[in-house]
Amino acid sequence: MKFSVIIPTLNEEKLLPVILNQLKDPYIQNKYEIEIVVSDGGSMDSTIEIAMRSADVVTVHTDSTPQTIAEGRNCGANAASGNIFIFVNGDIRIKDVHKFFDFIESRFVKSSFVAMTCIVSIFPEEEILSDKIFQFIFNTYFHLLNIFGVGMGRGECQIVKREAFERVGGYNKKMAAGEDFDLYKRIKKNGNILFTRKLTVYESPRRYRKIGYLAVTWSWIENAVSVILKNKSIANEWEQVR
Repeated sequence: MKFSVIIPTLNEEKLLPVILNQLKDPYIQNKYEIEIVVSDGGSMDSTIEIAMRSADVVTVHTDSTPQTIAEGRNCGANAASGNIFIFVNGDIRIKDVHKFFDFIESRFVKSSFVAMTCIVSIFPEEEILSDKIFQFIFNTYFHLLNIFGVGMGRGECQIVKREAFERVGGYNKKMAAGEDFDLYKRIKKNGNILFTRKLTVYESPRRYRKIGYLAVTWSWIENAVSVILKNKSIANEWEQVR
């Protein structure tokens, strides 16, 4: 069984090395067949050079038209050779990388689930009270969506069996936002999605610090409603925050 960890990037030179170093951990490298795929959207910093040093596969968007993160994830998936696609953002960190892969191997790979996701929290060293409150709300809400059969997994960590991903045609590349919800909404029609609270990935708080939780939440709601009613996102471009 081969795992393809697919990381879409755009100017992530500061945080990308963290997840890449985690994926190079000797324990998981020796125990599992792991392929690291970085799909870059046309970075102007040293992201591509960093990826070249650690990733097994690097794709680079060279078109003058900006690439959506959905398109970036699809490009990574097209270049990947694994049976299990693990989509993570370039600014995340896995809480316990050993437990992460052990859990996927033991609880997901041979199960009837077609996709899975997990808890998302803020980097512990940067976490403040508002982070704890809002992230608890987000995680509880997304967990309930899966329990009630809607299907949801945040783009920070979406784990999908290749067959299920290809069956629905991957991410909708035209969506600048809400593509994560849209994918799991469609995948849910073909099988169950596992939301586990036993795994956690941490994300940077930079977007919440710059824009604020209320604005981010409202943007999510707007785009989610648009995805449900119109099969498209309201946003034409997702604001880059670095």
